Amino acid sequence: MKACIAYDRYNTIARPFDGRLTHTKAIMMTSLVWLYTIPWAVLPVLKFWGRYVPEGYLTSCTFDYLTTTFDNKMFVGTLFTFSYVFPMSLIIYYYSQIVSHVANHEKALRDQAKKMNVESLRSNQNAGSSSVEIRIAKAAITVCFLFVASWTPYAVLALIGAFGDQTLLTPGVTMIPACTCKFVACLDPYVYAISHPRYRIELQKKLPWLAITEKDVETTSNTTETTTPAQAT
Repeated sequence: MKACIAYDRYNTIARPFDGRLTHTKAIMMTSLVWLYTIPWAVLPVLKFWGRYVPEGYLTSCTFDYLTTTFDNKMFVGTLFTFSYVFPMSLIIYYYSQIVSHVANHEKALRDQAKKMNVESLRSNQNAGSSSVEIRIAKAAITVCFLFVASWTPYAVLALIGAFGDQTLLTPGVTMIPACTCKFVACLDPYVYAISHPRYRIELQKKLPWLAITEKDVETTSNTTETTTPAQAT
């Protein structure tokens, strides 16, 4: 799902006119996610390939990464590739493209403003406000970091269990990935919401004591671009 969100954000920024998410696209992307993930969840249930076993302090279950049969090692390796490496690669690619696209766009605006002998082509631009590319970069880094922080421990744990030294995997150690995944799953919606300007505006209205300084989207969109003369040095 994070890879799909990264793809949607990339399309929205790189192709603002024809890349916006529609109802049909949303249904197709959601269906694709379900079709992609269902086999990895159902196959262990049916014990057709892999199986579920208790983990850690036996308070939850996960796929079996401790059985050292060839078939089980193949399952762990395949799951690692398609459920970790592939989504991680897509997330890194799309968010890096977003940062690159926004940075190039901002550079083009600055170059054009310099040619026109103006300070900025943007309206109501505060000198102390963060630039657009920095905000996009922060959101991209945060999302990538959360994915790495939540699923890398599980990936490493599974690889150690299937291909490495299993004596390293004590009950306490195996509970760490379970806790990180559950924690980040609860944290993700807030990260996506807080990075959205409209949500920040509503949060600013409801909780002014948070001191969120977000411009009103409607006010900003109704303001025409200004060409402020550059200050003489």
